[in-house]
Amino acid sequence: MADQVAAMCEQLIKAVNVMMDAATSQIYRLEALKFCEEFKETSSFCVPCGLQLADKAQPAVVRHFGLQILEHVIKFRWNNMQQEEKVQLKECAMQLLSTGTHSILEEESHIKDVLSRITVEMIKREWPQNWPDMLKEMEALTSQGEAQTELVMLILLRLAEDVITFQTLPTQRRRDIQQTLTQNMESIFSFMMAILHVNVEDYRKLKGSPGHELQARAHCRVAVATLNTLAGYIDWVSLVYITSGNCQLLEMLCLLLSEPELQLEAAECLLIAISRKGRLEDRKPFMLLFDDVAVHYILSAAQSADGLAVCKKSSDPQAVEVVERRYVFLKRLCQVLCALGGQLCSLVFLKSSTQATWGCLFRHEIMSKDAVVVEMTIKYLRASMTNLVKTGFPSRDNSPSCEYSRVDFDSDEDFNSFFNSFRAQQGEVVRSACRIVPLEAFRIAAEWLQYQITSPIDTGNTTSKTAEGLCSLLSPSVVQWDAMTVFMECMVAQIFKNLEEEKLPIDQSMELMQAVLNYDTKDPLILSCVLTNVSALFPFAIRRQQFLPQILNKLFNAITFEVVQENKAPRTRAVKNVRRHACSSIIKICRDYPQFILPCFDMFYNHVKKLFSGDVSLTHMEKCALMEALVLISNQFKDFAKQKAFLDELMASVVVDWTSDDMRHVLLNPAVFLSFIGADQVVTEQNQEADTAGLNRARLSFCLCAMLGVVKRARWPSDLEEAKAGGFVVGYTPSGAPIYRNPCTAQFLLLLPNLLALIRTHNSLFMPENMARLSETFSRAHEVMDAEKNVVLGLSQNVLENFDSPVYRTNLERMQGFFSTLNDNCLNILGNVGLSLQQEFYTIERQLVLSCPQEYYDSLLCPLLGPLFSYMIQRLNVRWQVIIQRTSVNGEDEEEALCHESQVTQEIFEEQLVCLLTREVLDLLSVSCISRKVPEPVANKEEMEEDDMMTDSAQTASTQPTEELTELGKCLMKYENIYMSLLTLSFTSLSWKDTTNCHRTASMVCWTLLRQVVGGNLLPEAVTWFFTSVLRGLQVHGQHEVCNSTLTQLAMLIYENLRPRYMELRAVMTQIPNINVEALDQYDHRLMDPNGQKAGDKKRKDQFKKLIAGTVGKALCQQFRKEVHIRNLPSLFKKLKPVKDVQNSEELGLAALFAPENNAL
Repeated sequence: MADQVAAMCEQLIKAVNVMMDAATSQIYRLEALKFCEEFKETSSFCVPCGLQLADKAQPAVVRHFGLQILEHVIKFRWNNMQQEEKVQLKECAMQLLSTGTHSILEEESHIKDVLSRITVEMIKREWPQNWPDMLKEMEALTSQGEAQTELVMLILLRLAEDVITFQTLPTQRRRDIQQTLTQNMESIFSFMMAILHVNVEDYRKLKGSPGHELQARAHCRVAVATLNTLAGYIDWVSLVYITSGNCQLLEMLCLLLSEPELQLEAAECLLIAISRKGRLEDRKPFMLLFDDVAVHYILSAAQSADGLAVCKKSSDPQAVEVVERRYVFLKRLCQVLCALGGQLCSLVFLKSSTQATWGCLFRHEIMSKDAVVVEMTIKYLRASMTNLVKTGFPSRDNSPSCEYSRVDFDSDEDFNSFFNSFRAQQGEVVRSACRIVPLEAFRIAAEWLQYQITSPIDTGNTTSKTAEGLCSLLSPSVVQWDAMTVFMECMVAQIFKNLEEEKLPIDQSMELMQAVLNYDTKDPLILSCVLTNVSALFPFAIRRQQFLPQILNKLFNAITFEVVQENKAPRTRAVKNVRRHACSSIIKICRDYPQFILPCFDMFYNHVKKLFSGDVSLTHMEKCALMEALVLISNQFKDFAKQKAFLDELMASVVVDWTSDDMRHVLLNPAVFLSFIGADQVVTEQNQEADTAGLNRARLSFCLCAMLGVVKRARWPSDLEEAKAGGFVVGYTPSGAPIYRNPCTAQFLLLLPNLLALIRTHNSLFMPENMARLSETFSRAHEVMDAEKNVVLGLSQNVLENFDSPVYRTNLERMQGFFSTLNDNCLNILGNVGLSLQQEFYTIERQLVLSCPQEYYDSLLCPLLGPLFSYMIQRLNVRWQVIIQRTSVNGEDEEEALCHESQVTQEIFEEQLVCLLTREVLDLLSVSCISRKVPEPVANKEEMEEDDMMTDSAQTASTQPTEELTELGKCLMKYENIYMSLLTLSFTSLSWKDTTNCHRTASMVCWTLLRQVVGGNLLPEAVTWFFTSVLRGLQVHGQHEVCNSTLTQLAMLIYENLRPRYMELRAVMTQIPNINVEALDQYDHRLMDPNGQKAGDKKRKDQFKKLIAGTVGKALCQQFRKEVHIRNLPSLFKKLKPVKDVQNSEELGLAALFAPENNAL
């Protein structure tokens, strides 16, 4: 046998070397892998070969494979081994731990890892019942040296991870091991603390001694392993062990923060410890960390690490590089400080880590008034002047933080995304700080703004590509203006909320406003910031109305802003953004302060007329924005006749153009429409014939935008008395609610026929005969634009590079954009009409569903929504079947096709699009039919936090929202064809591959709808289909715990409510793979027996979950995984049989009553 083992080992060594040799061909590597895997699965020589290969005289790669063989035997053959074979293998494994490794500094980490895995796999199968002395044996191993001590720590850590963190064991085995660990936790913790203390002391003694460097490193390695193991236990053990001995553990961890080689692991342990939740009295010892000594250690460690986090590059003495370990330690230390802040209530990542703590401090009702906190608030606001500045891009070297960013971020896009999130987070904290010291915040903002106005523009090294002397997004002046603008907006938002009117700094703010209005710049990026400051300071200006004309002039000038006059090139994004920004600012001012703009209405209107009639090239979007602003101001007329006359005048040209016979002819005929917009013409980029078609498209777009602006903004007075006095009220509903009329109704009803004609024509463009009319140039005009594809796919766009590039668009892109905005505008108009005109008009789509008066449900919404949902079921089902078939095909042709990246991207995009459309349709169903009611929580936040470990689940259940039908839902459910469409859509969607939709629909919609019809005469086939649809959903989504829970609950509700009337449901249950028919009979008996004792909800759900477990599908990553089976051992504790009649028992002594049985531990 020895010769056979030796020969096999020789073959295995050759196979391992072939696999690991980089020069080996793929064919030989696969053959070697197949040989090794077949050996592990079938050979009877696994144990002797594994032990021989694991000998420390072998190369590390061979030893690792030998140990893998032993691990495979334990995981997959243990249940079939004889007891003496198990004992022999266990003894051999312990011998490997004892003498089978090199010294701690020489041994490879992957060898240590697999040795610990082998031991833990045996522990999971035999401890404590068949291996009661395991902990003692581990303790004995530590006396043999540092290498063995480290291995023991690795074993204890992996055991905790498998049992507690990942829970990779059967329930009973896990419970046995966890209970035994808990019972022995005091000795385990004491053992680990002793190991840590001894090795830290020895390390400190030897680290500076000449000739003892290796021994010092060995002790350091053991200390690191012990800290890592402690981290695996601190997360779940009782807080008593963490805080025992007057918080000895926390004290040691604070001391270790000053040890460079141990500080990171110590900080991670500290973070886990103080992040623990629990009752307040249990966490009270953590207040020790607020002691001066502990705070001193934390502060000293931070200051020391900050100085050591960067070092000079050896290749370039002028440059620096980040010492990653020190930098990671700084991150952890910031998180520790945040966690400490949670116990009470100079780098982007570090700054972000501390924001939550500052926010808690500034929002605290009592602490925010403390003099020290007030003083720190001002310092914080000063510091935010630096922190809000967007610098530190990893591709740049213009800031010390760039070096750190290269550690944290892979690209400028990642940094930009993170910084935007960080700035939003800091903005919240700045607002909280401004609430405490509003006047000081105003002074800081004023100084900063004045400084920016008086400072010359610094373009830096990265200037604009389009015009000389202009800034880029990364220019020093731009990032400073940008940061100051954010600060200004945060400050103004708070000063009006926290200061009385007489204390507001009106005069000083007007000085600032005047300085901003006088500031003139031709740089679009800085001008955009200037406009934001005008908007931010505007609330002050309404108290000094003489400034309004100047402000409006400033905004009007920005609407026509150009960098280079008479330039034929398209405008850059930066210029477009300035013009759009000015339009948005005007609309915002007119929306929020229309009563203050009303005195300037004539000036405003005349200026708009001048712009419209002049040579200024306004886009139709800019024209419509100005019209929107005028409509908003006109709402303040509070006179129906006057406002109607104004709107008729404003929209006169639009009404004439839109209602003309020529336009109607275009809008009614798809072929004429395509010719009108130029979609049937072959156009080259240099072809000027397209100008006419472009002007036609602009005409249509302007008319639609103008309609949308008027319908969206025209309103009656919110005050009923003012509305009545102005002639806006025309009657009252039966319930007494006023019926209003909108001054834009008459003109909109004139525009409506052609609008509906356009929508009908646009929908017909997708018919084959109209698709064929598209020219070669525009054959892809109905496809989604690349920019929108990127949004759907979640791909970021590089805004840093294209901000100042002229926005050139191909003819195809223009046509795609036209069709997209055409559809959006049409639906937005219809969406706003219901809300705007109410009784005077009502039609399609969701926003209108919400605002439809109840008296029109039967006559309008039911005939509309029923066919809509029926149609969407068919469309969506077809698309989902394509996706499901695509993912299930495994043929070679399919794999070859998927190699094409463009096709893969297109398929992912289509799938995402179907997901989004499905959610939109089901959102429409939900908002139409379902009303959620959330009960009041049973406890306040503090009470919940103090005892959340014990009561969280109970509180969650008690505050679970309940779903009811809306009035529209009740109306829809009266019609069989409609409610069957709703039910079919809801239940079919459960098996579509979208977990978000599945969870939402199963938890909110399905049973709420089905419950309404279970009392009727549902056909058995329908009931069976509903139930199997839920089971099919479990097959697709059951591996996701959240979906599993909601689907199981839904299946149980259907079964328990309908099983008494429909025997067919039992027939469905019997078809579930591996179902326990006896358990099903018992469940049915309890369900059908009216006099039987009913089990609790949780117990019934657990029983039902076991019954249908065979329907739950496996995730793809689990489908081909070999199952590991761990047998249960005899229970640790025997349950005593209850004595039925204690009084008649002969033995009544306490000793007799509580005497343990002989086989109990």
